[in-house]
Amino acid sequence: MSRLILFPVPIGADDADISLPPYNREMLNTCHTFIVEDIRTARRNLKRMGYTHPIDDTTFLELNKHSDPEEVSHYLDTLDDNHPIGLMSEAGLPCVADPGNLITDMAQRRGIEIVPLVGPSSILLALMASGFNGQNFAFVGYLPIDAKQRQARLRTLEQRAHREEQTQIFIETPYRNNQLLAYLASHLQADTRLCVACDLTLPTQFIRTLDARQWLDNPPDLSKRCCVFLLYK
Repeated sequence: MSRLILFPVPIGADDADISLPPYNREMLNTCHTFIVEDIRTARRNLKRMGYTHPIDDTTFLELNKHSDPEEVSHYLDTLDDNHPIGLMSEAGLPCVADPGNLITDMAQRRGIEIVPLVGPSSILLALMASGFNGQNFAFVGYLPIDAKQRQARLRTLEQRAHREEQTQIFIETPYRNNQLLAYLASHLQADTRLCVACDLTLPTQFIRTLDARQWLDNPPDLSKRCCVFLLYK
């Protein structure tokens, strides 16, 4: 049976062995075609993940906001029993906060076997370390940029966290992290708990949970760092 293999990518650590099991490397080398967001970073990630097949003999199919939908619809046409196709994210798990779900949906509709492999998720690592509810949580992506829309969205998420005891998880573009933290610290209710987790799996990893207003005192510099924000009651 033809297979689509979902390959996690390290989210920070240069040593892939820190976050990926050896089995992933074995499966990686069975694929000579990969669906990726960006070819340049995909080539680099394959090398650090232990890929031994010649990179120049490897086929890359791009899936991002510039991709032609008609072309993407044919990405799985070459699948057969002897040649699985790999799907990779830029970092972390494919199909989670990642456009790869378009491909897995296509595979499901065609009856293709999908093989998800174990790997790191910044969302789940942050949740694990936050102290917040891990049985009821929601990842909501990015908050709106527009000030009024952001305020309304934040109010809704905070109400949900307090009323439903549901952890709310979101991210921001790295260069806007400091502004977001300042906004959250000043606009959330004083007793709402806010966790900031950044540089996960790196030596510079930082994970801390405080009441919202406490973040106004000596806030960390989050500029250009990959961060996850979580709030709870």
